[in-house]
Amino acid sequence: MTETNNNIEKVIIIGSGPAGFTAALYAARAELEPLVFTGDQLGGQVAITHEVENYPGFVDGIGGPEMVQIFQQQAERFGARTEFDFVSEVDFSDGPPFTVKTRSGKEYKAWSIIVSTGASPRQLEIPGENDFLGRGVSYCGTCDGAFFKGKDVIVVGGGDSAIEEGIFLTRYASRVRVIHRRAELRAKPILQTRAFNNEKMSFIWNSVVEEIVGDGLVQNVKVRNVETGEIDTLETEGVFIFIGHIPNSWIFKGQLDLDDAGYLITDDHMRTNIAAVFAAGEIQDPVWRQVATCVGQGTMAGMAVTHWIEELEDQIKAHSEAGSTTPVAAGD
Repeated sequence: MTETNNNIEKVIIIGSGPAGFTAALYAARAELEPLVFTGDQLGGQVAITHEVENYPGFVDGIGGPEMVQIFQQQAERFGARTEFDFVSEVDFSDGPPFTVKTRSGKEYKAWSIIVSTGASPRQLEIPGENDFLGRGVSYCGTCDGAFFKGKDVIVVGGGDSAIEEGIFLTRYASRVRVIHRRAELRAKPILQTRAFNNEKMSFIWNSVVEEIVGDGLVQNVKVRNVETGEIDTLETEGVFIFIGHIPNSWIFKGQLDLDDAGYLITDDHMRTNIAAVFAAGEIQDPVWRQVATCVGQGTMAGMAVTHWIEELEDQIKAHSEAGSTTPVAAGD
């Protein structure tokens, strides 16, 4: 049974990563009292990152979970509210106000929405992958490379991201072996040239990782040759997986414009194709995927939604006082 909240929120933020909580901070400081839905993972991907060393202001680095806690506390200090629930359905067809439904069976209305649901790394879905996450398994060389200084690591994948991150990892690792299921890379020619010329990089072709093994930390991987079926055990201290990301956009299909990969399309003010619906962070950014860039995008979305509410404040107030069910004219 659906439980309906009769209040119409000024701003609902779907997602609680760096973009979501930054947007919440700006909206809260504008006294909009934003409501943040956490989703299944409070803080998103950064919450499962062992340590973040490349975010300005933290000279000695900061643990991912601790960073999320700080983001949340700062936003809540100014009036943001955090709801530990998962948004399972939205209706942008007749609004604003818009309808948001959660997995727990609650229904909310909102004058504006900020989508910051992020993207999830595509997994190999093999034994040991989840067990050693943060203990040798990573999906971000830029984030975690410095922890593997002088160590032997493996990169899984053959596209641009895999080769770019592999090259980056050679700054720290003593050796980077790239495992690819085909006999040639899919990365851009210039990246291939750089990789092949890098003395620290080598390649294991026509192979897939079948299992990640260790004792507390990653110690080795089992690799199968897809042509011969032969299985080898390779010692390593780190496994970096770069086989793509999956934007968490499935509930918005058919309502918001998506690109071919499923990322939300926004303009330079973080606006989607529906007025009063904004997006920030990895859900609309398939390129950078850093805490710092997500914070910047969250800032933009928080400021944009504030300007939108200010422009329509009189209409929203009149609408609420009259108890009208007619959508507010959202403008451009």
